[in-house]
Amino acid sequence: MRSIFNGNRTWAVSALFGLLPMCLQIACAQETSKAAAGEAPQSAQQGDLATIESLLHHLEAEVRDLRGQVKDLKVRQESAQAESTELRKELEQTKSQLVAMASSANASTSEHVVSETTSGRPSTEERITKLEEDQQLTDAEIAEQNQAKVESASKYRARLSGILLVNTFGERGSVLNVDFPQLAVPPGLLSSGGSFGASVRQSQIGIQAFGPTIAGARTSADIQFDFAGGFPEAQNGATFGIMRLRTGTIRFDWTDTSIVGGEDSLFIAPLSPTSIATLAVPALAYSGNLWSWTPQLRVEHRFTLSDSSSFSLQGGVLDNLTGDPPPSLYERYPSWGEYSGQPAYATRLSWTQKVRGQDLTIGAGGYYSRQRWGFGRSVDGWAGTMDLKLPLGRKFEFTSQFYRGRAVGGIGGGLGQSVLWNGTLSDPSTQLHGLDSNGGWAQLKYKATPKLQFNGAFGQDNPFASDLRTFGGNGSYYGVLFSRNQSALVNFIYQPRSDFMFSLEYRRLNTLILDSNANSANVVNLSVGYIF
Repeated sequence: MRSIFNGNRTWAVSALFGLLPMCLQIACAQETSKAAAGEAPQSAQQGDLATIESLLHHLEAEVRDLRGQVKDLKVRQESAQAESTELRKELEQTKSQLVAMASSANASTSEHVVSETTSGRPSTEERITKLEEDQQLTDAEIAEQNQAKVESASKYRARLSGILLVNTFGERGSVLNVDFPQLAVPPGLLSSGGSFGASVRQSQIGIQAFGPTIAGARTSADIQFDFAGGFPEAQNGATFGIMRLRTGTIRFDWTDTSIVGGEDSLFIAPLSPTSIATLAVPALAYSGNLWSWTPQLRVEHRFTLSDSSSFSLQGGVLDNLTGDPPPSLYERYPSWGEYSGQPAYATRLSWTQKVRGQDLTIGAGGYYSRQRWGFGRSVDGWAGTMDLKLPLGRKFEFTSQFYRGRAVGGIGGGLGQSVLWNGTLSDPSTQLHGLDSNGGWAQLKYKATPKLQFNGAFGQDNPFASDLRTFGGNGSYYGVLFSRNQSALVNFIYQPRSDFMFSLEYRRLNTLILDSNANSANVVNLSVGYIF
């Protein structure tokens, strides 16, 4: 305020001194004019005096305005000082009250901590831990909101996400696909029974878009890619992973109902073991874990039973895949399931109950696929599934999933083997039989801290050996008949920050070929991931 006042006063004085040269200049001009042309007319002199008088009156008016403004500024300054003094007093009073309340709360906690512990209520340490976890979640959400957004061609928001995964692996034994193996196989002529390498082709990129509200539904779209789509024919081509489409969906979400269309994972088998060593395919794939990224259209409806329990119903149609590789790298031909002229059908029911703030979920699903293999030969593929997610206190969690089916190689059952035949498919007299199989997996998770977890899982897929022996032949692209595959894994995952994690995992594979010796392999993975 004082600087403003001084500035205005300086401006007024400067204006006064600025007029003096002007007046002198006018006077000099008059004298010069008299000397050059003699005596000037009386009317011109009077005009000059009137001009000077007008300027002086204008200057006096501006000075009066400045004095009024300075007076107003003084009044405002005095009012602000009084208000600041009052606020300072209120702040001191509030600090005193907070100190008193904190002292009272500490005393109350000290008096009741023993009674709370003995009555089974959460202890102070447990509540502090819970608050820390909530704070970390809040910090992550705030960081997400503060980050720069991806520019979209439309006016709606888009988000880029993904993970850069560096996976170092070492194996003892022969496996099918060294960087994320699922099967142990007999050693080949050039195999040394072990290997060591590294890869980044399991890294993923995703784009999610959030669109307008249509008919009361929130719309969104999501597409995911990785680099596990094969290798180019080039030197060191094993390090040049080809980009591959994983999933791509469009969603319409109402309060209790959702419609999802696109290519997505199997909703009848929603769970998977926890692992970042195998992101290109779900962990324990072909060891009891059904999986497939399948074009589909499904509807989901959720029923609220109470404040702590709900029921969900899902149903949809899927592209009728049978697991056979495409006959051409460029043109698409129908699969044996698509030759039937109808899609596959699937449904799932699930019930969720809150248990001490965590979800206990039990689900059951069904799948049906009509397949035509030429010359009027038809096979009915089907599967029934069960899944369970069971919290065991605050630090432990048990999850499992099981299936029983026939001709389900297209969704990862039977080790990818759908049908058996006793001749050649080009022979009309060749008989086909849908391969029966069952399998499942189970996992126990220990969450030591919010940043550190340990996981142990075991899975098995078991095509029926009686079917394999009766029909012989071959129902898969492996070239041999696998009769059982078992996988066990243990790992720890440490995530010190929301954008960084690393994991060490050991996996044991045990694969049986019909009427042959078992093949075993031990795999160790060290994985480092940066999440963006």
